[in-house]
Amino acid sequence: MRLMMSCKNLPLTLLAIVVSFYSLGQDLTPKKQVEARSVDLIYHGDQSFRDLNKNGSLDKYEDWRLPVGERIEDLMSQMTLEEKVGMMLISTLNAEAGGKISERAAQYIENEKMTRFIFRNTVTNNPAPGGGGRGGAQITPYEAAQFMNMIQEMAESTRLGIPIMFKSNARNHMDFDARAGINVESGAFSSWPKESGLAATRDMDLIAEFGKIMAKEWTAIGIRGMYGYMADLSTEPRWYRTHETFTEDSELASDIITSLVKNLQGEALNENSVALTIKHFPGGGPQEGGGDPHYDFGKNQAYPAKNFDYHVAPFKAAIDAGASSIMAYYGIPVDQAYQPNNVGMAFSKGILTDLLRNKLGFKGYVNSDTGIIGSRAWGLEDKSEDEQILIAIDAGTDILSGFSNNKQILDLVNSGKLSKERVDLSVRRLLKEQFELGLFEDPFVDPNRAAYLVGNASFQRKADLAQRKSIVMLQNNMNLPLTLPNGDEKLNIYAIGVNSNALTGREWTGLNVISGNDARTGAAAAGPPSQVTTVADEDLDYAILRINVSNDRSGGRMFGGASPNELDMISFSAMAESKSWTITPSLTEIREIMQKVGPEKTILSIDFRQPYVLDKESGLLDAGAIFATFGVSDEALLDVISGRFKPTGKLPYALAKDLDAIKKQNPDAPGYPKKDTLFPFGFGLTYP
Repeated sequence: MRLMMSCKNLPLTLLAIVVSFYSLGQDLTPKKQVEARSVDLIYHGDQSFRDLNKNGSLDKYEDWRLPVGERIEDLMSQMTLEEKVGMMLISTLNAEAGGKISERAAQYIENEKMTRFIFRNTVTNNPAPGGGGRGGAQITPYEAAQFMNMIQEMAESTRLGIPIMFKSNARNHMDFDARAGINVESGAFSSWPKESGLAATRDMDLIAEFGKIMAKEWTAIGIRGMYGYMADLSTEPRWYRTHETFTEDSELASDIITSLVKNLQGEALNENSVALTIKHFPGGGPQEGGGDPHYDFGKNQAYPAKNFDYHVAPFKAAIDAGASSIMAYYGIPVDQAYQPNNVGMAFSKGILTDLLRNKLGFKGYVNSDTGIIGSRAWGLEDKSEDEQILIAIDAGTDILSGFSNNKQILDLVNSGKLSKERVDLSVRRLLKEQFELGLFEDPFVDPNRAAYLVGNASFQRKADLAQRKSIVMLQNNMNLPLTLPNGDEKLNIYAIGVNSNALTGREWTGLNVISGNDARTGAAAAGPPSQVTTVADEDLDYAILRINVSNDRSGGRMFGGASPNELDMISFSAMAESKSWTITPSLTEIREIMQKVGPEKTILSIDFRQPYVLDKESGLLDAGAIFATFGVSDEALLDVISGRFKPTGKLPYALAKDLDAIKKQNPDAPGYPKKDTLFPFGFGLTYP
């Protein structure tokens, strides 16, 4: 009778189907993909469930038909305090050569009760031998998938079978200087321009496609979370991590971040999602003096232009889009209203509770940046590790990155210094993500599928398009595109930093390539430009020079950036005189080539990892053509130079006219006054 009353408004045919299923006692719940390796499956009708706690019966947390909240409470009722504390830890866990698991894996999972790890191995189809350290060995997509399956199987065998959540830094971008702890080289993955290059395309549909493709590749090998993307704004050009930002423009950054959340996570987390940890709240762009808070000389974030809210806006967009997690930065929010403002963000209750949760309405979990306990506890250097942990958790931090000492936190709980209720709050937030991602049903992947899906040709075609659309033409005083003569006449092109095969294999006629790389090594090197010492004596018609800037790693600057006394030296003439900056080829060599060929016949392609200053004194502005790139292949650049693809990119940030403009500009303010601007935000030429 109750069935008939609840269905009285259904059409008769549909009602008959409902009654038929009801009378047969069938479960109308859709089936889910469920897989187990070391535990039994429990069957209810034609539905299957993993017996994660090995008790032979279906517990609520194992029943995917139930609401996530109900499953969380059931699991928490079965967890020991030690298991709960383990969920608040995350650290690096890499595969060894060949995708093998290490002794550390057993230590982390069995002893420390950890369920979250950062995966830093480069995944490539042609692994180099050796390797280790923080970046791990190079492994293939197949080996990466096998490794993650083995780790998941190890976790499945634990008392409650809580699955593992693997996260990674960005790894889908063409980067000539990837550094462990910051990002990972693309390797076998589809290789897109750097973040600023994606913004330079101004193509939101293509950026959405990027998110969808990246999600497919990551989930294929078992990566289900990301430390990223960065919602920070590139308002301070001296800050070396601008190469991971999208733009100086808050509105454009908000649009891009929204698209990435929607296309990597989906409208809601599900079994196909990559959950994002948007960083570095409340915006790491306005670094005082351009220093980075990985180092003590960069621990302050300053807002003299009163643009705090301008930097927060992209994070608000991420929260509104459903970002699963937020990462607070190391930096100290100098002179801000949110208290305390004399400690790092992860220790500030005003930042994490008053602003992030109460004002912005964030419901997910807060993931600290790596190493805030001990080495980078800015403002709390005089406190013990125990005190730092307590302050961070009280402020609103839910999980400590780069920390793996279960006993240390457990002792704080047992001593009454950290409440069990606060631990439970973090665990609920963390478990929600793992349940919604479907990890409790099927955390395993198919290594064969990973091997053919990661970086396949259809994905790379879209990435190649993005590379071409990202290239910004800053100057064209030589009437590009480059045209080649007909008949027997040939052009002599001198190329540095360009693979000669990319030039000669383009079906161009009338082309004679004299490569600076070839002249020195016998074969043009792929990747970043290499040093050259001489210019060939042939009559040269044009020169194409790819210019790269890098920093050394001395003085403990393993993550990159210039030495603190050379942060201001961001113009090409100043960098040429510095010790911690390296221009390749050197400025002397560039000038020599321009003089030999003629500046008006020289094409410069500059990889802008930071908004470098093209100062008049450097002579670079005398070149016939200048392109700004943000991680592109030789083929992409040559397609634009030859006119096969018209340049369409727009600058993601303004370029200053000289060093004085940078020194006097506020670090939280985008752009420069007109008189101090060489190229404004949004600038970009094209061909007729």
